[in-house]
Amino acid sequence: MRIWWRQQMRRRPWWMNGLMFLCFYYVAIYIPWDFLFKAPHRDHEVFLGMMFRGRGAKLVELLHFGIYAAGAYGFWRMRSWMWPWAAVYVGQMAFSSFVWGTVHRGGLLGWIAAVITTVPCALVAYALWQEHDRFRRRLRSLRERYGEWALVTGASAGIGVEFARALARDGVSCVLTARREERLKELAATLEQTYKVRTRVIALDLGEQGAAEKLADKVEDLDIAILVNNAGFGYAGRFHKQDTTRLRSMLELNCTAPVVLTSRLLPPMLKHGKGAVIITGSVAGAQPVPFNNVYSGTKAFDRHFGEGLWAELLGSGVDALVIEPGATETEFQAVAHETPHPGESPANVVAVALDALGRQPAVISGWGNFVKHTLVRWAPRSIVALIAGRTMFQWTDPEMK
Repeated sequence: MRIWWRQQMRRRPWWMNGLMFLCFYYVAIYIPWDFLFKAPHRDHEVFLGMMFRGRGAKLVELLHFGIYAAGAYGFWRMRSWMWPWAAVYVGQMAFSSFVWGTVHRGGLLGWIAAVITTVPCALVAYALWQEHDRFRRRLRSLRERYGEWALVTGASAGIGVEFARALARDGVSCVLTARREERLKELAATLEQTYKVRTRVIALDLGEQGAAEKLADKVEDLDIAILVNNAGFGYAGRFHKQDTTRLRSMLELNCTAPVVLTSRLLPPMLKHGKGAVIITGSVAGAQPVPFNNVYSGTKAFDRHFGEGLWAELLGSGVDALVIEPGATETEFQAVAHETPHPGESPANVVAVALDALGRQPAVISGWGNFVKHTLVRWAPRSIVALIAGRTMFQWTDPEMK
């Protein structure tokens, strides 16, 4: 815990940490108390130099709540949009403090109060304005951060293809593996020509017992710095109608393969003191999903495995991440015997994952998925299962209902 906390605090200077905690204080304590318990006739707020009282003040408090919530999140994640808006808002505070003291309060005490409140705000606004590079700092390339080679499973389509493209774009050579060799060769040729990286194609089915060990043996001569455990498939339908062999293959691919590959490739990463393990999970892993029971169970396993790995590897130089997409525009739906339904682009899923890598243990792509996930965490499990089952039933192939 101490290692994680120190890593988080080192991402920004001490005074910026202070601003972040101040934002959290306003969001969690001060503004809720002010809004809920202070009588309207006693309430007043200053914004953009204007004084608001009564119900107007209450409305401004809601605005301030949103601003400070965005500030707390922006400082914590060091989001690029914090520049210049953090400096602009604090500059507004300096202006409002000056107007409040000199105009609304007036007199000598008003001027003194204006100086005492305006000068610190102005200094903070100036300091935030000077932090352009910190907020918009581009991390070193993935190759510089981790190493030359990556292994991407399930690289013949969808999210796997986008992972390979994103890694190659950052100068990382890629081992591409999936069942369809022709597709892998086409992708490998594109990556080599476009990004001037090296590739290796290994065609095999990780859903077969022992395939993960064979794959690990075939890359022993390479220093794999980034492992993307992306291969996986779903299987929609009533459980008693699902083929046992296919279910066993799903467990092998979705669960066993990531464990075996990580077990084999992690020790060299730890020896070098740098590396990354990415696991493609799913928001389905956060809840029971009737008509897709086994798949949601495998993704719950992936989620717990990856998040536990993240905590275990803190301070080692090796990062771990679980990316949890929702419905995605890939071949997944057809393979899983689901009827077509809208989804997120694979490129966006990969962009979210690589942005979060090294920052957090897991990330959900798509705000809609994040909101649903948050609601699922607090809702009764029985209700969650029934709602998920209703949705999944609509997406299930009629022959499997």
